[in-house]
Amino acid sequence: MFGVYGAGGRRGAVAAGCAVAALMGLTGCGGGDDDGKSGAGKSPAPSRPAATAGGLTEAELTAAALTDGERAGDLTASEYTLDGPLGDAYTADPAVCQPLVSLAGDVSGHEPVAQVQRKADKPEEMLGVTVDITLRSYAGDEAAKVMASLERAGRECAGGLTEERAVARARYEKVEPAALPAFAGEADQAKAYRFTVLDVKGKLKLYEYLTVLRSGSTTLAFRAEILGTQDIGGVPEDVMAAQWKKFRAARA
Repeated sequence: MFGVYGAGGRRGAVAAGCAVAALMGLTGCGGGDDDGKSGAGKSPAPSRPAATAGGLTEAELTAAALTDGERAGDLTASEYTLDGPLGDAYTADPAVCQPLVSLAGDVSGHEPVAQVQRKADKPEEMLGVTVDITLRSYAGDEAAKVMASLERAGRECAGGLTEERAVARARYEKVEPAALPAFAGEADQAKAYRFTVLDVKGKLKLYEYLTVLRSGSTTLAFRAEILGTQDIGGVPEDVMAAQWKKFRAARA
C-alpha cells in the first residue's frame, strides 16, 4: 500500500477526495475518466473572455488539438468528460512556484483568451502513463509572460515547494530541468522540468514531468505522470510530437 492517498501523485489524491466526499454525502465524483481526473472537487469553470486580435479562438485551438481517439505514439488522445485535470485548481506555496503546479488562468494570474484540453493514455491501463495536454492562447504578450513566470519558478523553486490540493498537500522535493523534445527549436520558447514529489507519508518518491512550448501567442503544455514510483524519464515525445505537428499544420 502507498499510504492514505496512494503513490499515484495527483491521480491518487483524486480518489481520496472522492472517498471524503462520499463520507460527507456529497456527489460529483462519479461518471468521470477512469484515471480519476474527472474534475471532481473543482468549482464550475468560469466563462472565458472572447477572443481578441493576438489570441486564437477556442474554435481555432480545437482545430489544432488532438481529437478524441487520435493516436499519439502508443497512447490515445481523448477529451475530458468534465472540466479537465483536477490539478488545474491546485496552488503552490510559495506563490512564485505556481507555474510549476498549474498554468490555469484561475490560479496563475495569466488568463487565456481560450483553451482546449486533452489527455493521452492507454484507456485499458488505469495504472499507466497519463499526459495532460493543454493549448492556451493569450492576447498581446501574455504568452511570453507565462513563459517568463515559468522560467522564474523553475529557477527559484529548484529546492522544492508545496502543492496545495483539495484534500491534501504534496511536497515537491526537487525541481530540475529536463530534456526538451527534438523539435523544441521550432518553437519560440520551450521549457521542461522533472519533479521529485514525496508521497503524503514523506517516504516514497514519485516523479512527474512538465514541458511547455510557446508558439506566438499560444502555449502548449504537457504534464506526464504515472500511478506508482516508476520514473518514466520524461513526457513521451511521441505525444508531444503528434500534438505539435497537428498544431503547426493547423496554423500553416
